[in-house]
Amino acid sequence: MNSPALITSRDNPLLLRLRRLATDPGATRKLGWVWLEGEHLCRAALARGLRPRRAVIGERAWQQPHWAALAQAAERVHIVADALWKGLSALGSPAPLGYVLDLPAAPALRPDAPSVVLDRVQDAGNVGSILRSAAALGATQVVALTGTAGLWTPKVLRAGMGAHFALHLVEGIDGDALAALRVPLLVTSSHAPTALSAAELPWPCAWVFGHEGQGVQPALRERAALALRIPQPGGEESLNVAAAAAICLYEALRQRA
Repeated sequence: MNSPALITSRDNPLLLRLRRLATDPGATRKLGWVWLEGEHLCRAALARGLRPRRAVIGERAWQQPHWAALAQAAERVHIVADALWKGLSALGSPAPLGYVLDLPAAPALRPDAPSVVLDRVQDAGNVGSILRSAAALGATQVVALTGTAGLWTPKVLRAGMGAHFALHLVEGIDGDALAALRVPLLVTSSHAPTALSAAELPWPCAWVFGHEGQGVQPALRERAALALRIPQPGGEESLNVAAAAAICLYEALRQRA
């Protein structure tokens, strides 16, 4: 590891890039960098055997062994004057440490993997929450179709709480590419005659969750092996997509158990 140097200029090229990553969802793909903020995400990356390209740490935190040890797990350490740190985060109370990773290359679909397919799910919080449920409840692959919030953007990473590093993530493909999957597609619909709990769910399978307002696109609904209804005796028209995903994945787990 090279000896770290203190960054004191607001116009430092590294800080300019990190500000873009923190505030512009499109910057992750444009710059090819992933920005992990805070101890939980950083430790989750290390636990999966990743070695960060850079650690960026506040000046005071560098003097604390707890934070310094996390920073030294990276290939390079950059110390930032505390007065400049707040601009690197979109959070009201930012943590004094972050990692920079290279944006992973887009992997190929795993045809037989138990999967979650995101069809134009646009809210970053929903996407991250679904990733957490997928990792916790037995899916190993998440496929984000074009129009879905970027999986490696800061808001999705924060909502995912480290789930990214437990999943095979494929993004930026269209619905036709799902023809490579050899597992059945399952969708939900408030109009489906069969309730989720009454169906014998196949495993592995690929659950498809759609756009917050429009739902799953018609072409994918037509290809689905099963369309299932989540009963809502309270009378609501629909569930939040992240809540629906958690219910479906849990029911699949319950049946397997």
